[in-house]
Amino acid sequence: MTVILGLESSCDDSAAALVTSDRRVLAQAVVGQNGAHQPYGGVVPEIAARAHVEILPGLIEQVLSEAGLSIGDVDAVAATAGPGLIGGVMVALLAGKGLALAAGKPLLAINHLEGHALSPRLSDPDLDFPYLLLLVSGGHCQLLEVRGAGDYRRLATTIDDAAGEAFDKAAKLLGLPYPGGPAIEELAKLGDPTAVPLPRPLVGSAEPHFSFAGLKSAVQRAVISGDFRKEDIAASFQQAVVDCLVDRTAIALRHSDTETFVVAGGVAANQAIRSALVDLAKRNGRRFSVPPQWLCTDNAAMIAWAGVERFAAGHRDSLDAPARARWPLDESADRVRGAGIKA
Repeated sequence: MTVILGLESSCDDSAAALVTSDRRVLAQAVVGQNGAHQPYGGVVPEIAARAHVEILPGLIEQVLSEAGLSIGDVDAVAATAGPGLIGGVMVALLAGKGLALAAGKPLLAINHLEGHALSPRLSDPDLDFPYLLLLVSGGHCQLLEVRGAGDYRRLATTIDDAAGEAFDKAAKLLGLPYPGGPAIEELAKLGDPTAVPLPRPLVGSAEPHFSFAGLKSAVQRAVISGDFRKEDIAASFQQAVVDCLVDRTAIALRHSDTETFVVAGGVAANQAIRSALVDLAKRNGRRFSVPPQWLCTDNAAMIAWAGVERFAAGHRDSLDAPARARWPLDESADRVRGAGIKA
């Protein structure tokens, strides 16, 4: 049995976890920073990085103590090395390097997106490679074929905003607190999803890429007009995102012969989105898998599990592994129009 210590600090959650190769989470701890960033309506990189420096060492001690282990008992240290806010990424990666060096353990520099991509296999032991993945989070919205640890083929990406980013921006326009996703989901329960005429960018187009910038702008116009209740704007916005995700994913399903459809990432915690994607999988005769809600948002258990998978596949990283603000899972994929840093 392999035991991996995972560390995560790519955005505004500091996290540490111990995970075994037989899918047991021995201990985990996550400390968020919502209160620190709420006055700004989004994450302030400098504030986030400083908080990680203060919080992460204590979380490492906490999970080792809860599991009754020392750093010498783990087989490797897995730390997020990107993509993300570079100041934050550096905290977990440097901590991981220090622990690996001091304890004489291998280092596994983990792509945060790979943590999300492989996380369903931590909670679903029957999930085998390959599978079609909708990775939908605050900074990314992609469709990928997951063929194995380190083996990905990107089918689609966003050409501007990601879905989670659109949720946060729409929430700010509505005067809702950060993070925007949960706030909009709660307010949408009180609204009419047909009340506000909002666009569905790229719906009906042949390519399966995503776009949410125009939808965000339409929400801004609806708010400024004063013609609609906030509840109805939230419900209509959420429904528009659901429609976009379903339409785009349906195209990818037609172009992929994988038997299982998986959704992962923070936005996968939204119940309306989950329900619509479950129905989509059924209509297309695919098995559906999604991690539990706690595993969808940023956490270190998924980083540790990605470490388990990479360790088993023989991957090891040197102590000069760089922190990366940008790091696509499929580095051979062609750039799409407008994709920029979201590629």
